[in-house]
Amino acid sequence: MATRRRRVVWTELARRMLDDAVSYVAQDSRPAAERLLIQALEAASSLDVHSERGRLVPELDQPNVRQLLVQRYRLLYEVTPAEVQVLAFVHGARDLTGPGFEG
Repeated sequence: MATRRRRVVWTELARRMLDDAVSYVAQDSRPAAERLLIQALEAASSLDVHSERGRLVPELDQPNVRQLLVQRYRLLYEVTPAEVQVLAFVHGARDLTGPGFEG
């Protein structure tokens, strides 16, 4: 049986959050920032086939929103029948229920 592939799409918010995280890490170490970027992009790309392997996000009561851990960050994504939408890239210590999180 063929494995179903979904298209992986980054939202504008998620791209900005990833850029901000990479810029922040680069202030201390450019190689570490490059590793973070590569790992985040690879993690997202891998969701085309194994999109439901990530853990449900406990703070968000949404059954289609899942997360993968990338170093100290959480890559949040939503699975639909046709695609995987990367919603946010946030530090693991960030409170997703507090004000300021729209992801």
